[in-house]
Amino acid sequence: MEDEIPSSSPSRLPTDRIKLNVGGKLFETTISTLQSGGPDSLLAALSSRHTHDPVFIDRDPEIFSVLLSLLRSGRIPSTAQRFSKQELADEAVYYGIESQLRFAMSPPPLSGIDASLLTIIQPASDGLPSTFTAAAGDGSVWIAHGGQISAYDWNLSHTGTIRTHLDDITSIRRILPEVAAVGSNSAAGLHFYDFCSASHLGSTHWTDPSDPRIYKARITSIADSSNQVFASFDCQHRENCILVIDKSTLQIVSEIARQSGSSAKNMVPGKLTWLPDTGVIIGTAVTSGAFGYSGYIRIWDPRASGAVVWETSEPGSGRSSRFGDSFADVDVDVEGLTLFKICSKSGDLAMADLRNLGDDPWVYLKDKNPMMRFTGGPVESVIHCYKSQVFVGRDGALEVWSRVVEKENGLDTENVLGEESYRRNFVDKLEDSERGIIRKIEGGGNRLFVSREDVEGIEVWESSYLSGAISAS
Repeated sequence: MEDEIPSSSPSRLPTDRIKLNVGGKLFETTISTLQSGGPDSLLAALSSRHTHDPVFIDRDPEIFSVLLSLLRSGRIPSTAQRFSKQELADEAVYYGIESQLRFAMSPPPLSGIDASLLTIIQPASDGLPSTFTAAAGDGSVWIAHGGQISAYDWNLSHTGTIRTHLDDITSIRRILPEVAAVGSNSAAGLHFYDFCSASHLGSTHWTDPSDPRIYKARITSIADSSNQVFASFDCQHRENCILVIDKSTLQIVSEIARQSGSSAKNMVPGKLTWLPDTGVIIGTAVTSGAFGYSGYIRIWDPRASGAVVWETSEPGSGRSSRFGDSFADVDVDVEGLTLFKICSKSGDLAMADLRNLGDDPWVYLKDKNPMMRFTGGPVESVIHCYKSQVFVGRDGALEVWSRVVEKENGLDTENVLGEESYRRNFVDKLEDSERGIIRKIEGGGNRLFVSREDVEGIEVWESSYLSGAISAS
C-alpha cells in the first residue's frame, strides 16, 4: 500500500470516488456508498483513508460485489443466489455491515394468511426437540433437545450447542441476548446458562426451612420482564408457587402465588405471561382427564405482595365458561391487552379485554364464512398470540385468526371487541397438517416456529414478499 497523503490534505467529499482491490479484482465506488455501511464499519474507515492507490482487501471479490450492490441499492441482487446465507453473513460481519444485510434478508411482516413453511431446523444430535424459545426481535431461536441447547441466529444458521447438566429440558426462556433460563420436569431448580462462555451461571431453588414439603421443586413455566425472571415451581407434595428472580444477581426477590395443588383450581401454572403495560403476571393452568378439561386463569400483582387481581376457574357456571366446555389452552395478546382461550369441546375461540375484566368478560368469536367454521369434535389444541394475530393448532392443523378493521360512521372499530372482530383462515395445507400433532407455537421476529409431537426439528413459517397482503412502502 502506497504512503498516505498527509493529513493536511483536503477532506474527501461524499461524491469522490474510491478504488478497492478485493482479492485481486478492482472495484470503484463513491465515498458515500462505503459510508452507508455505518460509521463503525470497516468500509467507512477505509473511505476516510487519504490514498490515491486502490486499498487492497484480501477477501472474496464475488461476495464483495454482492455486498457492494446491497450498499448501493439497499437490496440483495440476484447474483447472491450463488452463495449460502452463511457465506454472505460471514463476509458482512467482516466488513461490519451485518445489520444492513440482516435488514435486507429479513422476511416481510408476518401475515398468517400468507405464511408458508420455509424450512425445518433439525439439530444434528437428539433431533427431537423438547421445547424452544424464539427471540421477538430478530427471529433467532434456541432449541432444547435432550439436555442440550442449540442456537440458531437471525439467519437460521447454527451458532453453537451447549450441553447442560440436565437429562432433558422441558422449559426454556431466553432472558438475555446470550443467557437462557431452563428447567426440567425430572430435575429440581431453575438453571441459567451463558452461550458466550458455554457455562452454567448458577441455579435457583425454591426452599422453605419451615416446611419440609418444599424440596426438589421443578419448573413448569418461565416468563421475564426487563429486569426480573418469573418461574413457577412445583413440588412432589403438590405445593407450588411463583418465584420472582433478579436478572442481574440471579437471586430470589420474592415469592408469590403460593398454593397447595391438591385440586384443579390450585394447580401449578403451566404458562406465565408478564404484561409490561400493567406490571402484572398472568398464569394459567389446565389439565385433562376422564371427565374433560379443567383449570384456571389468574392474574397476580407482584408489586402488591402477589395479590390476586382477577381470576376465573373452569368448569364453572354461566355463559362465561359455557358449562361443560372448559378451555383447552389460553394465551395473551400482550400488545393488544387481550386474553384468548380455546374451548376444549366446541373448539370455539373466545377473547376478553384485560382492561375491562369482570364476572363474564368473554366474547366468543364467530366466523363470517360458514365454510370455515370449526365443526369437529374434541381435539388437542394450542394457541399463541403474536403480532395482533391468534395462531391455533388443532391436532395437526394450523390456522390463524386475523384482526378485522371495519369502518362504521366514518370511524374504525379496531378497538371494539365483537363476535366478528377476527377472521379465521387456514395457514397450512393438508400435507402440512398430516405431519403430526402441534405441541407448541411461538413467534419470533417475522417468523412463526412450530413443533409437533414425536417429530424431529422445528418448523419455520414465513410470509412471502410476493403476498398481496404485504403493502408496498
